[in-house]
Amino acid sequence: MRAVVAVDWSEQSFNAVKVVCRLFTHEELTLIHAVDLRPFENPLFAQPLGRRSAEELRQGMVAAGERLLEQTGALIPLTVHSSLKRVCKIGNPAPVVLESIRSSRADLVAVGSRGRGRLAELILGSVSHRVVLHAPCAALLVKDDPGTIRRVLLTVEGQEDSLRLATWLSTHRFNQPVELSLLNVVPTIPVGDAATEGSYGKWAAEMEQYARELVQDNVATLRTIFSTVTAQIERGDPAQCIAKAARHADLVIVGSHGWKGLEHFLLGSVSHAVLHKVACPVLVIR
Repeated sequence: MRAVVAVDWSEQSFNAVKVVCRLFTHEELTLIHAVDLRPFENPLFAQPLGRRSAEELRQGMVAAGERLLEQTGALIPLTVHSSLKRVCKIGNPAPVVLESIRSSRADLVAVGSRGRGRLAELILGSVSHRVVLHAPCAALLVKDDPGTIRRVLLTVEGQEDSLRLATWLSTHRFNQPVELSLLNVVPTIPVGDAATEGSYGKWAAEMEQYARELVQDNVATLRTIFSTVTAQIERGDPAQCIAKAARHADLVIVGSHGWKGLEHFLLGSVSHAVLHKVACPVLVIR
């Protein structure tokens, strides 16, 4: 696997390094740190600093970033060191990380998240969620380090979604055996009046039958990859049901349909909602 891990000064980014090393074997592992000088380019700071002081500040921040990468490298197992790359670049963090993903042809990007709420993210922005949303590869978002990753929750929405997840997991095997729990959620829709209740009941019955068939097919496929696979079907709001089931998981895996920009804003995303609701690491596969 080729993986990129975004590194800053947060405990969450250190957790991301530990988790990504624990989960997978790496052909190449890149630690990237972006030195963001934009706040100091504001005239309110730039003019009082002067050109000489600004250059000294830039050099100091780059040196600090390089030291950070060296210290973070100490978290990497010795078996991975031969494949380890450290990159320190000046620039806006999210674009710097995304460019590193493209240039290294990464299979996975890992980022730490401080758990900022959706409203704060909308107003203030979030580097981690921007990277997860726009990355061309799978993305691992880490808040806390769960330690040993044994219980994995895999959520599937449909046949195409489940095929993509199974293909990725078959190609990129976990380092250690896990207990895989498969979850499919049949969404409930509020019924406005009695006239539509009959139609809704028929639709719900068809959806539940589809869910049962989907889960049975997936269990058969996943048992060729994992030794222990269980399955469950829930009814309700998908993000809420996943968050509830994730309380007993060390890792949650969700699919992404690739909603971006205005399309993502208008239609929403179960995977994006799960990123905010779940405390354990979340692997988003696209």
